[in-house]
Amino acid sequence: MVSSGWCFLAAMIVAYGVANLLQSVAVARTTVHHSFDPALLLRLAGHRTYLVGVACQLAGFLLAFLARRDLPLFLVQSSVAAGLGVTAILGVLVLKWRLPVAEVVLLALLFAGISALVLSARPAPSRQLGPAGLIALLVVLVVIAVLGFFAVRLHGAPGSVALGSLAGLAFSAAAVAARPLASSPSVEAFARNPLLYLLVAHSVVGQLLLGLAMQRGSTTAAVAAMDAAGAVPAAIVGLLLLNDKIWPGREWLAAAGFLITLAAVIGLTRYAEPQQHHRAPRGRQRRPLVGAAGLN
Repeated sequence: MVSSGWCFLAAMIVAYGVANLLQSVAVARTTVHHSFDPALLLRLAGHRTYLVGVACQLAGFLLAFLARRDLPLFLVQSSVAAGLGVTAILGVLVLKWRLPVAEVVLLALLFAGISALVLSARPAPSRQLGPAGLIALLVVLVVIAVLGFFAVRLHGAPGSVALGSLAGLAFSAAAVAARPLASSPSVEAFARNPLLYLLVAHSVVGQLLLGLAMQRGSTTAAVAAMDAAGAVPAAIVGLLLLNDKIWPGREWLAAAGFLITLAAVIGLTRYAEPQQHHRAPRGRQRRPLVGAAGLN
């Protein structure tokens, strides 16, 4: 019997791709912030485009949560990056973006890597995290917030990559919390589980960091850095602690797919073009390519 997680995974990719496109447009119209200020989220909430994007993002988050019930983290977290391709296609069709050849090649590699992960991933229920795991997630949250407080002083591409990477770590921790949480036996157990509140806290911090990152330099660099930084920790924790499985004999395919996906995402941080965030001159718009942003 085919796991329903595969359907949730495919729908998640589409939802995140649409969400990123809409949020990128809204962020481009918002005054740049140079401090770790939650007021940025309130400013963005004043844009209807951003709110629609957040709705799509929440749908993607829910679909990712459901996919993690059966599918391993190394697959779900890597597949989040496939939103880059969805966003790129929509940007070309709707906003007339122009994609450099290097980015087209890297997006093709990204899909090849994710395809390999799909073929190697074996659905399985998660193990539960013990008290030590809960404490570790709390400590990671505090460390990310402190580093983010200092990282906002960076500008341009370095700021995009640094803040995007921290956002990726926050979302990675949220994914680790979500995998066992998705297996809660009842609504009451779900609501009383400390993992739920750690998941929300990490997601809010990650969302704020990503909003700050998308205002600096290239949005592609910010989101690609987020995807790269978030994929590795979640994959390691999932395989070591959460019962993530690979089909016997396909370990090489999983390793190759993960490395190809990671290389493609890191490559996008290298070849991303600067984004013009505010009013652009008339004519064809330079594309602010973004990836799977936010709540993942």
